[in-house]
Amino acid sequence: MVLTPGPNMMYLVSRSITQGRRAGIVSLGGVALGFLIYLTATSLGLAAVFVAVPELYLSVKLAGAAYLAWLAFKTLRRGGTSVFEPQDLAADSPRRLFTMGLMTNLLNPKAALMYLSLIPQFIRPDAGHVALQGFLLGSVQILISMTVNLTLVLAAGTVALFLTKRPSWLRVQRYIMGTVLGALAVKLATDRAPAAAS
Repeated sequence: MVLTPGPNMMYLVSRSITQGRRAGIVSLGGVALGFLIYLTATSLGLAAVFVAVPELYLSVKLAGAAYLAWLAFKTLRRGGTSVFEPQDLAADSPRRLFTMGLMTNLLNPKAALMYLSLIPQFIRPDAGHVALQGFLLGSVQILISMTVNLTLVLAAGTVALFLTKRPSWLRVQRYIMGTVLGALAVKLATDRAPAAAS
């Protein structure tokens, strides 16, 4: 999921290419704060929803599977601009970079839907502490996301040059990621929800 190009990745890579690694790292701080805000809202909300209406688990699961299938389709279809294609952008202050990173994430439907649709798939209401499970799973996602995005920020210029000279690598990445997303969508749609099984 983290490797799927989206608004966050495009923003971070574009800032790193045009304004340098430091700008990318500052922007990444804003993105991280956005993830924490989503994680807190989702975990607290899920705790209340799963305790009060466990039947909603199936709906959330199917919506998540549909979202992953849509991401797979979007990844595999023809057209679109590479996230690593350099663009001309004006230089911004660190405060603006951080704020734009935060707003890019908060207004990113991929980030919002991921927390609402993917994390619940791995929560087990019968194990108790639903909110704690949500925070733990979300923290793992944030750690992975920050690691991958920091790597992209640090290597954005090199990766952009590599892909410009070898467009076939970009196609391979798209096909692998689309296939993985599609397979995950099918798995999530066919798994039985613990709430429905009890």
